[in-house]
Amino acid sequence: MLLRFVSLLLFLAVWSFASMMAGDRIAPSPQTVAAAFGREFASGALLLNMGVTLLRVAASFCIAMALGVAIGVAMGRSSRVDRLFDPWLLILLNVPALVVIVLAFIWGGLTETAGILAVAINKLPNTVVTIREGARALDRGLQDMAQVFQISRLARLRHIVLPQLAPYIAAGSRSGLSLIWKIVLVVELLGRPNGVGFEIGSAFQLFDVPRILAYSLAFVVVMLGIELALVQPFERRVSRWRPARA
Repeated sequence: MLLRFVSLLLFLAVWSFASMMAGDRIAPSPQTVAAAFGREFASGALLLNMGVTLLRVAASFCIAMALGVAIGVAMGRSSRVDRLFDPWLLILLNVPALVVIVLAFIWGGLTETAGILAVAINKLPNTVVTIREGARALDRGLQDMAQVFQISRLARLRHIVLPQLAPYIAAGSRSGLSLIWKIVLVVELLGRPNGVGFEIGSAFQLFDVPRILAYSLAFVVVMLGIELALVQPFERRVSRWRPARA
């Protein structure tokens, strides 16, 4: 905890020094950014746009994880399914996110649905790859034992498959959040009338650097809070059966 506090103080010191060297217009000081944050918070714009962006992040995340887990398990458990979907997986992994977003808006219009689907599609291949590796690593002995004792499919899924996949799902969730919120901001910048990305784009047109940093840092803090409060505890819980590292 102390090291984290020292690291934060060092970051603020470097930031303040950079502001003094470059000037407050190019590199606003922490005080200037804090003032901009206070104005946006007091007006209600910060909370409104933050809420809209988080809803888009949540919707895209749920779609990508649900589809990614289903496809990843199928590809990991069946070589035929793996060969069928692998070319499409490679394509999606290498297509730039910007291309997917632009095509989604062209084909689906500048709508909420098109934006959320564009984000989910960009995240989907990463989830599939992670879950596929987890499905390939499932303990065959446990599966054979479940078959011998005639355990139902639902019980196998709940007590054998999911506990082994849980660390991979946690890893996919962590990487997914870090990727999705960045892509959501691009979607909002290009085709939505609200959200953190839209506000950053508006501030960019006015060269309002303090407002850009205020929105950026606020969203980073929120995502770090989600990571510390939800993702890391979930990861520790699902990995508690693993031997502790020395």
